[in-house]
Amino acid sequence: MKRDLHQYQGRLPNNHGTSSSSSSSSLPVSKDKMMMVKEEEDGGNMDELLAVLGYKVRSSEMAEVALKLEQLETMMGNVQEDGLSQLGTDTVHYNPSELYSWLDNMLTELNPPPGASDPILTSPEIVINNNNNNNSFLTAAGGDSSTIVPASDYDLKVIPGNAIYQPRSQFAIDSSSNQNKRLKSCSSPDSMVTSTSTATQIGGVIGTTVMTTTTTTTTAAAESTRSVILVDSQDNGVRLVHALMACAEAVQQNNLTIAEALVKQIGCLAVSQAGAMRKVATYFAEALARRIYRLSPPQNQIDHSLSDTLQMHFYETCPYLKFAHFTANQAILEAFQGKKRVHVIDFSMNQGLQWPALMQALALREGGPPIFRLTGIGPPAPDNSDQLHEVGCKLAQLAEAIHVEFEYRGFVANSLADLDASMLELRPSEIESVAVNSVFELHKLLGRPGGIEKVLGVVKQIKPVIFTVVEQESNHNGPVFLDRFTESLHYYSTLFDSLEGVPSSQDKVMSEVYLGKQICNLVACEGPDRVERHETLSQWGIRFGSSGFAPAHLGSNAFKQASMLLSVFNSGQGYRVEENNGCLMLGWHTRPLITTSAWKLSAAH
Repeated sequence: MKRDLHQYQGRLPNNHGTSSSSSSSSLPVSKDKMMMVKEEEDGGNMDELLAVLGYKVRSSEMAEVALKLEQLETMMGNVQEDGLSQLGTDTVHYNPSELYSWLDNMLTELNPPPGASDPILTSPEIVINNNNNNNSFLTAAGGDSSTIVPASDYDLKVIPGNAIYQPRSQFAIDSSSNQNKRLKSCSSPDSMVTSTSTATQIGGVIGTTVMTTTTTTTTAAAESTRSVILVDSQDNGVRLVHALMACAEAVQQNNLTIAEALVKQIGCLAVSQAGAMRKVATYFAEALARRIYRLSPPQNQIDHSLSDTLQMHFYETCPYLKFAHFTANQAILEAFQGKKRVHVIDFSMNQGLQWPALMQALALREGGPPIFRLTGIGPPAPDNSDQLHEVGCKLAQLAEAIHVEFEYRGFVANSLADLDASMLELRPSEIESVAVNSVFELHKLLGRPGGIEKVLGVVKQIKPVIFTVVEQESNHNGPVFLDRFTESLHYYSTLFDSLEGVPSSQDKVMSEVYLGKQICNLVACEGPDRVERHETLSQWGIRFGSSGFAPAHLGSNAFKQASMLLSVFNSGQGYRVEENNGCLMLGWHTRPLITTSAWKLSAAH
């Protein structure tokens, strides 16, 4: 952040003595620099992108820096390696605009004017006292008085990071104690880069926001001289989150010019991250870009089929779907205890992955298995094939092998809201007990006016002995875009983090794509096209309660069995099962991610 020049001159911290005048001990500042400060105080031609990120820098300054960098690169290519030792420095630039003065000094040292003396010999030696990281000061040695500038007054801090290769664009300086330094280039004005030599020494002061130190380091003779960026992943991670939030806020305010600039910056910052953070930021950046440029993701039969396939990979990679199926099956199995004919209506049939386990449990039931009827509901296939019938045939083969009498019927529906109770061939409750099951389906109805009310009305007509529901434990259905964006960023960051312990495989990659499609729909779409409208257990409880349902507590056996199931994944480390008002939540560390709940018709209904 650019600061007034006079606030640092003629002032000492209290613990170092009284104030001194800005005469002989002041930092040397050129007239041009004073004019630059004055112009920036006027607020003209500031770089919009850097301003949003918290830096007050003129666009013209950065253009001049780029020109100086080209000149410096050309000169350095013509100088012998031994001639570069004088350029070693541990100077820290806290303000991107100070790069211009530093580059100017570097060019002067490499190509001094005729008759000029060695700048190292003619400049006062500058040393830094960095014994305390919170009280680092700049002092001019060799005089009766000195000027001290608190390092904490500046916004940019240096944190050591890893190096990755990137195209060179402009320079800054990084200082960290007891580390060998190398000449680096950086791709953004606020990145920090360090230059190295075998014996480094500094002379002169660059502007008013510079800290310099004298140090001696050694490097191996065979060390590569290739230019690299010194990237501080922690610092850039914070900036990445800030850029994501700033972009979302700009989208909410319909300031698409700023949003477009920020979404490009997000892509650059995401590259410096590793693991889950990079993947999450990339998917959110894509979703924001689609919203900015009005490129809505596809919503058709092919997309539904792809989501179905991706969900199978998600099922294999992590425990979330297995937990959902297991806990719901346990509740259904207990509700069917002692029943001779049972009927399950599945709102989320997909590939039928949930039902082999329930059929095997029914086959082992004391007194023999009941007659099991299954009605599966799903979207139409893109090639007009009867995919639900194929799933039913596979389940029929399994039922025959385990000696369970089995009936099956599939219903194709574009939406559960198109369903009617008369289509389901219901039988009297004295003859057949019915359970209704929904896994990650009900939230898709919230974008359709009256949709969820209609479906809950159909469930009431069915009069099930139990209604099992599995939904994401997060609120992504609020009216304010920025709130939804913030909540979803936290939620999916946790989900992706939980996948990091999974060995790399095709299933893992496809699982990330599966979650990425949800992010894209949640951020890029609005109206009926936005189907990822997740709500929390408390919100669903209000909806079910007002529709005539009461909670049916899941038994303690389900909790124990679910905990055992998680031990298969990552040795159970990180995953956590939690009981909440008779419902079971599966989370990663302290964050609940999905919830299984069971409901019955209340006594009044």
